[in-house]
Amino acid sequence: MITFGPTAAPFSAPAVAPPVSTSRRLWEVDALRGAMLVLMTITHIPTRFSNPLGQPFGFVSAAEGFVLLSGFVAGMVYTQRQLRDGNTEMRAAFFKRAFKLYLCQAALLVFLLSVIALVGVAIRQPAITDLVSFFLDRPLTALFSGLLLLYNPPLLDILPMYVVFMILSPLLLLHASRHGWTAIVFGSGLIWLATQFGLSQAGYDALVRLTGLPVPFRETGAFEMLAWQFVWVVGLWIGSAQGANRPVQPTPFPRWTVRFALAYALVHLVWRHAIGQAPFPADPQLSLLYDKWQLGPLRVVNFMCLLLLAMHYGPALVRRLPRIQVLELLGRASLPVFCAHLVLAMLVLVSFGAIDPKRPWALDLTLLLACFAILYVVARISEQVDRKTAAATARLKGRRVARRQQRESAAARRSRSDRPAPPDEPKSRDATTNSRPD
Repeated sequence: MITFGPTAAPFSAPAVAPPVSTSRRLWEVDALRGAMLVLMTITHIPTRFSNPLGQPFGFVSAAEGFVLLSGFVAGMVYTQRQLRDGNTEMRAAFFKRAFKLYLCQAALLVFLLSVIALVGVAIRQPAITDLVSFFLDRPLTALFSGLLLLYNPPLLDILPMYVVFMILSPLLLLHASRHGWTAIVFGSGLIWLATQFGLSQAGYDALVRLTGLPVPFRETGAFEMLAWQFVWVVGLWIGSAQGANRPVQPTPFPRWTVRFALAYALVHLVWRHAIGQAPFPADPQLSLLYDKWQLGPLRVVNFMCLLLLAMHYGPALVRRLPRIQVLELLGRASLPVFCAHLVLAMLVLVSFGAIDPKRPWALDLTLLLACFAILYVVARISEQVDRKTAAATARLKGRRVARRQQRESAAARRSRSDRPAPPDEPKSRDATTNSRPD
């Protein structure tokens, strides 16, 4: 049974919130995020392994899994923050994370449009000149529109979605905490459905008429945000329920749904590896049913079947399978690793060009292994920096608490010393009489 009810009762202060544990990480989620990062790295580093290992589980890529898991983690972590610290702190945490993601995107964009583009033009590398063709035609427009998240060249079109999702997610959590997820999930599904009939293009055309936007539609990013928000919302919903200790799937799925999901997933797994990544090579229009960029309907069904199977068999697999520490490490440092893998992809593109079947196997394998080694180092360094930062923050917080307690104690002492002394009580008559000399 899947529940859509409120994740928490309306609240404004942490005093009314139920106790929520925030210290324990879900190692299985970290491992899955690490696995998605490995698959994305294999896809984006231009080697002979990119196509065979792309979409390894059917007509579903690592991007769907990464977006869903990111939404799940955001929903879980920030719902716990909402329950513990209140709505204001939850919103502030979301916006702080969104700003951090924006800074990462801006840094990657500047690196691409300066260092990579300059070298690519100098050595006449078509893999790069094609990648930044709009920038080469209109450099200032591309730069400023890129900083406004309007121009999103290939490889750099995922983080802008995350920035927008993180900014809007507090509104969704606030609504869900009071009214439940029903309207949110179904509304998100309707928006996804509308994108299958041209909603994104219609919205872009309206924006051009209103503002004169000079960025072509194809340069705004391959991912249609209005379609991909559905994956994020589903992840946010499941994660929020987890954070509030109200799982969306408290009882087993009906047996027929598991059988259907298993059959659908197996058919598409065999189909994808039998004919390649295009489900209908001779009919591009029919392949739109599995389109990645606007999340075609049959692709969504494929993804939801895999999600159902993961939720159904996941607990048993977690108990039986060994933990892979490397994947957990990559997942814990997902943002630095994600940014580093994009930098590596750009460096390989400018140095070796696009995928070349004539390139030696040994070179492709060496490139891929070297990239993974660098990502491992990045993850280790990131974890050490996070630990030192957390320790320094804890020490600073402890000092602030100690100083505040000292000030409060000093103020209490001053208050007691400034209080007027009580007047002397008059001696009783008997006492006065007894005190007279004989």
